[in-house]
Amino acid sequence: MTLLQLKYAIEVAKHQSISKAAQNLYISQPSLSNAIRELETELGIEIFLRTSKGIVETIEGSEFLGYARQVIEQTELLENRYLNQTQEPQHHFSVTAQHYAFAISAFVNLLKNEALDEYDFVLRETRTVEIIEDVKALRSELGILYLNDFNRKVIHKFLTEGHLIFQTLFNAKPHVFISSIHPLAEQRYVTLDNLTPYPYLSFEQGDHNSFYFSEEILNTITRPKNIRVSDRATLFNLLIGLNGYTISTGIISYDINNDDVIAIPLQVDESIEVGFIKRKDVIMSPLATRYIDYLRDIISEELGAV
Repeated sequence: MTLLQLKYAIEVAKHQSISKAAQNLYISQPSLSNAIRELETELGIEIFLRTSKGIVETIEGSEFLGYARQVIEQTELLENRYLNQTQEPQHHFSVTAQHYAFAISAFVNLLKNEALDEYDFVLRETRTVEIIEDVKALRSELGILYLNDFNRKVIHKFLTEGHLIFQTLFNAKPHVFISSIHPLAEQRYVTLDNLTPYPYLSFEQGDHNSFYFSEEILNTITRPKNIRVSDRATLFNLLIGLNGYTISTGIISYDINNDDVIAIPLQVDESIEVGFIKRKDVIMSPLATRYIDYLRDIISEELGAV
């Protein structure tokens, strides 16, 4: 099966005629018929039914053509990106992360300090499963997420199936994020019992709203007041407006967040291991390596202040 055969099949489906497709492709009708017949033989399916009124797609043929169009579209994108360049290529980098402010700070530092004339960068804050899928499908070069004793086995299973590896950035003791005017704001540390009266805020995980994919540890605990949100700005606004709380690493990154939200140690026997994931079979680009360096610098500085 070749790209040319896929293009031939798509053209026949477009015109519903071998002769019209052949004219449009500037090849002979017998050559086109033979190419389609060879493709059908190789695949073991009948793509088209030949009738007195013309060409009709079979059910299997319609499914095949759907995939074929995707392949050709992606091929054209690659050709446009790499074969039709008339100038120096843009710098490309993409990262998908759980909702960590330090991931954004490192992204900002990468752009500010690398002095790139042209670039095409992507930063996504999203759900845990989507992070894994993005890196698996090479939509992102890196993914940022956490592991702990509770979710480690399940997350590692997904990583192994996707040919991904996890590399540790840091380990942290759990903290709660609360408003600087929260009733518990003056505490040196808080307990789970201290937090019972207040709304618990967490990031929703869509169709994968399993405890194992939660961005917050201790997510199996029953709480009387629960609010799930989809973005970090909303979560921080609710922390302030409702005296709510969430559980995270303790790193707030005040360079992109104001001091309305503070971190206080949570007295529990737990640990959070934050790291990045990447494809096993892909060597990190120089930009990805530099991004990891910026991450480590920010984390080192922030942890020193916690």
